[in-house]
Amino acid sequence: MEGGLSSVSRIREGDCAVLKRDDVFKAVLVLRRRKIIFEKQWFYLDNAIGHVYGTTFEVTSGGNLQPKQEVEGTNKETKEAGTDNRNIVDDGKSQKLTHDDIKALKDKGIKGQEIVQQLIENSTTFRDKTEFAQDKYIKKKKKKYEALITIVKPSTRILSTMYYAREPGKINHLRYDTLAQMLTLGNIRAGNKMIVMETCAGLVLGAVMERMGGYGSIIQMYPGGGPVRAATSCFGFPKVFFDNLHEFPLSKVDSLLSGTFSTEALPSEPEDNMLAEEESNGLTDEKQTSLQETEGESTTEAAMEINQTEEQETMDINAEDVEHRENKEKENKENVQEKQRKQSERRKKLLETAALLREKNADGLIVASKFHPTPLLLALLEFVAPSRPFVVYCQYKEPLLECYTKLRERGGVINLKLSETWLRNYQVLPDRSHPKLTMSGGGGYLLSGITVVLDKGKSDSSNLEALKMEEPSSKRCKVQDLHC
Repeated sequence: MEGGLSSVSRIREGDCAVLKRDDVFKAVLVLRRRKIIFEKQWFYLDNAIGHVYGTTFEVTSGGNLQPKQEVEGTNKETKEAGTDNRNIVDDGKSQKLTHDDIKALKDKGIKGQEIVQQLIENSTTFRDKTEFAQDKYIKKKKKKYEALITIVKPSTRILSTMYYAREPGKINHLRYDTLAQMLTLGNIRAGNKMIVMETCAGLVLGAVMERMGGYGSIIQMYPGGGPVRAATSCFGFPKVFFDNLHEFPLSKVDSLLSGTFSTEALPSEPEDNMLAEEESNGLTDEKQTSLQETEGESTTEAAMEINQTEEQETMDINAEDVEHRENKEKENKENVQEKQRKQSERRKKLLETAALLREKNADGLIVASKFHPTPLLLALLEFVAPSRPFVVYCQYKEPLLECYTKLRERGGVINLKLSETWLRNYQVLPDRSHPKLTMSGGGGYLLSGITVVLDKGKSDSSNLEALKMEEPSSKRCKVQDLHC
């Protein structure tokens, strides 16, 4: 067991890892002799292979990484501290080292920690600062001169924090605390049969896969030609996790519900037809060229006595062209066969996914997309079993309010809740713990509920009443007067 745990927790070539520096993250693939640029630093990950995840490295000359070694030099300087900062004037003359001196130290290969120590020693006002101000000064200089990078294992929290900080638009501004609420409200656990519809670059799908741990089945509903799983690939899941991952296009949901579903019109079929047409065009071109060759032979027989060397050269060229065409034909045929094989596999998987959806016994539904949630939710709830949770995320509350009213009119759901998540980060330090000055304005809205058996008769009557209530009051009065 110990060997298995150590192999999992150590950095290996080909792993997906996350680089961390302070509060900045970046997902990378661990490969040898691959140049990585992160926070204005370039380096190679060769020396990181074999170390434990969570190790902090220092970037040395030549872009090499070395594990950081703690130096207890700065603690001695911080013992002498002033009572307040009232007599300290920021005139730019307190530091004796110039920019050229610091650059010369860097050129000599002196580490960032030693440069910070020299900056402290050459500062005339450092000892007069308070202990808090000294800690702030050291932290600021370390961030500037120490090239420290920590390599951590990817997880839902790390990747959601990375996407929210770097590219929030790609995940519909989904914050990590909101994602945690979705996983909790959706009752995501091992052995479930989940339906996931998301346009968050695969982040929500990866979070569900991580929570389920490779047990159970997931059906991903996707718009367009295929699913987007950029964030899912950053998790570095083993291949076993993808064995029970199915995909189904949203364009086929209506036909599946109406019973007219078929796999004949797939998006990839026109490409195969085009390839077949190109192949047939190539064959007809070959016939035309063969006819031209026969005509050329008759003309060369008439002019054979004039120049025999020219005829020999043209025959060589024609033979090379024929070989080139034959090789090209073989490659086209192989490509067509490969396309047909992939298409048959895709049809088989699509039929398997359709069979899973027809059972209508999914254990939960997660929706987090850029589209309006009402039509998506009303269609996908048909595949969810009774007494199962569902969660819908939207960046704005107005679409969820409309979805809330439609569900109340339709029936078939209980415990409907529309909530907004709120997050505030705190600085926790001795004698100076307080909320941070900057915080996120909003983390989106969640609509959650539980499915129940839908009574068709009550739902129809409620729909009629809802339609009547939607009519203007003046129109309802006129209709009542006419009946009287």
